[in-house]
Amino acid sequence: MPSDASYLDFSGRDDALSGGVRRIPVTTPSGTFTVWTKRVGNNPTIKLLLLHGGPGCTHEYFEAFDAYLPAAGVEYYYYDQLGSAYSDQPDEPGLWEVDRFVDEVEQVRTALGLDSGNFFLLGQSWGGILAIEYALRYQQHLKGLIISNMMASIPAYNRYAEDVLMLTMDPRVLAEIKALEAKGLTDDPRYDELLMEHHYVHHVLRMPATVWPDPVRRAFAHINKSIYVPMQGPSELGASGKLSDWDRSEDLQRIVVPTLVIGAQHDTMDPAQLEQMADTVAHGTYLHCPSGSHLSMYDDQVTYMRGLIEFLTSTGSTPPDDELR
Repeated sequence: MPSDASYLDFSGRDDALSGGVRRIPVTTPSGTFTVWTKRVGNNPTIKLLLLHGGPGCTHEYFEAFDAYLPAAGVEYYYYDQLGSAYSDQPDEPGLWEVDRFVDEVEQVRTALGLDSGNFFLLGQSWGGILAIEYALRYQQHLKGLIISNMMASIPAYNRYAEDVLMLTMDPRVLAEIKALEAKGLTDDPRYDELLMEHHYVHHVLRMPATVWPDPVRRAFAHINKSIYVPMQGPSELGASGKLSDWDRSEDLQRIVVPTLVIGAQHDTMDPAQLEQMADTVAHGTYLHCPSGSHLSMYDDQVTYMRGLIEFLTSTGSTPPDDELR
């Protein structure tokens, strides 16, 4: 047995007898609700909190990490944001605001005991928006930040969709999609069918829909559309909800903690813009997934996981720099 048994110190781990699961109370303007988290692994210097996409999606598609992060010694936390999957799902439209979600993340961080000596935050898609907003308000608590598959400007994202992605589609198909949207028929099965065949399998997950991995299928099936549609809009073919004007591109230079930005060649997000984001933050690194799309942790998995683990382990071994705070 190793002489240093610090890795066996479970003091303060009140989730040890529950398979790592904790339900954390979150105070909101509408009252107190609980959100679901689950810890995997045990590492005092690398603790990664995962912010899923949507809004209103679930932690489930992050299950791909189970095949890589435990072997790398990374401690990570699944987390369903309020309104998602295993967390409370209040019927309170006023709760679905960016600032309220940021406050929720801070309450979760505090409850889990994460701090600048160990706290890494990974946000993917909508989670990337949330991670950027959290870093701009609370980066003093972060050791490192990962922005995965999310541009810093929704208007720029929409321009990329209009000027690049839509031009690759069959014009007749695009016209039918637009017509269904104009008629408010985004719940029509035909709408989802067209998006899946002509957009999702090319830019969201580059696999035939019939073989999409189970964690992804479950996450899509569990999307809370009462959150997703008002905030994002009905599809990933651009944003049309209340996030439409969100833009933090001019504020990225204020992020001074080590930051990894992950982009993919076939993503719904412009990889050139993502690389520029990495150049704009004070201490940024860009990871490009040449075979990947929006869920590049699946369709360019080795590139994604290798780059993520390298960032976590190299940054995790470095003491926090007080000058960056």
